[in-house]
Amino acid sequence: MFSPRVVVPGRPDLPSRVPEDAGTAVVVGGGIAGISAALVLAERGVPVEILEAAPALGGRLGTWPRTLPDGTTVTVEHGYHGFFRQYYNLRAILRRLDPELGFLRDVGGYPIEGRDPEWAPEDFTDLPRVPLANLAALVWRSPSFRLRDLRRVDGREALEMLRYDPVTTFAKHDHRTTADLLDSLGFSERGRAMLFEVFAHSFFNTEQRYSAAEFLAMCHFYFTGNPEGLAMDAPRDQYATTLWEPFTRLLEKHGVTVTTGARATVVVSGPSGWSVGVEGGPTRTARHLVVATDVPGTRALFERSPGFPTTAPRLAGQVAELPGGEPYVVARLWCRGDVDASHAPFTGVTRERVLDSVTLFHRLEAESAAWAREAGGSVIELHSYACPPEASLEELVAAMRTELTALWPEFAGLEVLDVDTHRYTNAPGFDPGFHPRRPGVLTDARGLRLAGDWVASDVPSALMERAALTGVLAANDVLREEGAGPEPVWSIAPRGILAGRTRT
Repeated sequence: MFSPRVVVPGRPDLPSRVPEDAGTAVVVGGGIAGISAALVLAERGVPVEILEAAPALGGRLGTWPRTLPDGTTVTVEHGYHGFFRQYYNLRAILRRLDPELGFLRDVGGYPIEGRDPEWAPEDFTDLPRVPLANLAALVWRSPSFRLRDLRRVDGREALEMLRYDPVTTFAKHDHRTTADLLDSLGFSERGRAMLFEVFAHSFFNTEQRYSAAEFLAMCHFYFTGNPEGLAMDAPRDQYATTLWEPFTRLLEKHGVTVTTGARATVVVSGPSGWSVGVEGGPTRTARHLVVATDVPGTRALFERSPGFPTTAPRLAGQVAELPGGEPYVVARLWCRGDVDASHAPFTGVTRERVLDSVTLFHRLEAESAAWAREAGGSVIELHSYACPPEASLEELVAAMRTELTALWPEFAGLEVLDVDTHRYTNAPGFDPGFHPRRPGVLTDARGLRLAGDWVASDVPSALMERAALTGVLAANDVLREEGAGPEPVWSIAPRGILAGRTRT
């Protein structure tokens, strides 16, 4: 009942590879979604080219070099990402690099901390893996759940987390905000902050503009319907050498043309398929097009494309009104000295104005650990998932450092040697009421598919797993059109364990 299941099985009655005269494909975007689509297609014999605007693959997990004041060149990425165990489709793609996933390591814990001295930290480590049992254990163990607090909880509303259904949940709750849902639950301020608000922020949305249905879907995927527990892994070393360089070699081994530094400027549908204009390069043509860019990139690409509203009127309207997530800021600090050894490699932070998480990279990845040993220091990343939009980058980074000092006072004694800071506005938004208009993988333009963490899917998923899932689904639709069998798709239970039961 609680094991992963195949929602798209293979088809032994269909050939595993496309015929030799199969149409070609262009994939715009070299992040997880684009890599997943291109790899599945190339393995089945479809000629593919990836067009990635950045100098290397990776998308929002891409990397770049930085030279520290001591002359050391280090690798920086866009921010910490947790590779959760129920990311089945992402892991299936990663297993192309190593069937044992030996390049991942257990992060070891998932603590949540707040500054209030009366709020003991939460930790989601070592909960039972069986849904309902994990919820019961959390309630029993959590310092945020006390008997007098539980008596105030609206059980009818709370059970909606166990009644998740991809159709009825959105019909009933998509018009509401997560803030409204949390208000109705009746949890204590401590329970609300430590157990719910911190997760809403991790999707780059504040609870005031995050759809309650999307929040319930997230609760189902990560907790109430998740048979893997809330454990997560992370790469043992920086992403460039662990993921993106090996993926580039693997794609090229399968015949994919990987073209980086290639910004797609326009897409135009014609009698033989799609033409893709490339800045500073020749136009590409292909029968199949997979657009696997982020929300701002997709919107800009379609807006620049002449005739696109006529070619795909429904999609053009959907993408034009796509909501974006809140701005987010990532600051990586190279320090002399270290914080207390008791701190976990990753810590979620609640009820601060800016700071949402702290990652100790020198306790996670080999490159940072080597630098820290040599320098007698630490590599600390501060992340604001949904920061105040009116503040400057400098103000936000200063606020995160101040808030970390209040949370971990020993941080004040560290000497910050260098800081790499970035503010981004490319996360997807999940505003109330938008779900019926969110585009899916298939579009109203022949030969055009979408992939990414913002693309709609009834298969429970989010973040990196949604990107990998939609990439595979986009590839499967190309394979269907070319007469080949699909790549299997895996999922947790698609509905909550109480879904479909009548409320009394």
